[in-house]
Amino acid sequence: MSELLPIIQLGDPTLRQKASWVENVHHVSVQKLIDDLIATVAKANGVGIASPQVAESYRLFIVASRPNLRYPNAPEMEPTAMINPKIVAHSTEVVKDWEGCLSVPGIRGLVPRYQAIEVEYTDRYGKLQKQELKYFVSRIFQHEFDHLDGVIFIDRIESSLDMITEQEYQQRVVNNTK
Repeated sequence: MSELLPIIQLGDPTLRQKASWVENVHHVSVQKLIDDLIATVAKANGVGIASPQVAESYRLFIVASRPNLRYPNAPEMEPTAMINPKIVAHSTEVVKDWEGCLSVPGIRGLVPRYQAIEVEYTDRYGKLQKQELKYFVSRIFQHEFDHLDGVIFIDRIESSLDMITEQEYQQRVVNNTK
C-alpha cells in the first residue's frame, strides 16, 4: 500500500546534497519509494518529484505529466520512475518557461531549459531506457534531474524580475488576466 510522504521545503539541507546512486532497483525499499513518490506527486498536483524532496537522497525521480490545478495545460503521460538518470545529449535551443516546485511553495520562475534532450535511465523493472524528451516533459526531467545534484529551480532563474508568486502566476499566466 502506497503512503503519502511529507515533502521537505527549501532550507532543508537534503535538498542541497548530491544524491546517491541506486544500487539495487529491485530492492523492496526502492519499489516502495517509487510507489510512495507516485502517490505523493499525484496528491500534491505535481508533474514530477525527486526522492530528495521526500528526504530520501537517491538518484530517483518520477515524471508524471498530467493536467492539474498547478499545470492545467500539461500533456498526459503515465507516471514514470527514472532511476540513475543521465542526459546524454541536448538541443542547442534553450527556452525560458514558468516552473514551480513542491519544495518551494508559492513561487514561480522563468527558467531557461533545453527544448529537447536525449536521456538514459533505469526503469523500475531494471531495464535501461533511452528516450528523446521534448518541450514540457523535457523541462520536467531537467527540473527533477537538478534535484539529484542539489540544484533548485530558483538557482537557474536569470533575474529576480523573472519570479512571481503562485497567485500572480494563476491570474496572469493560467487565467490570462491583467
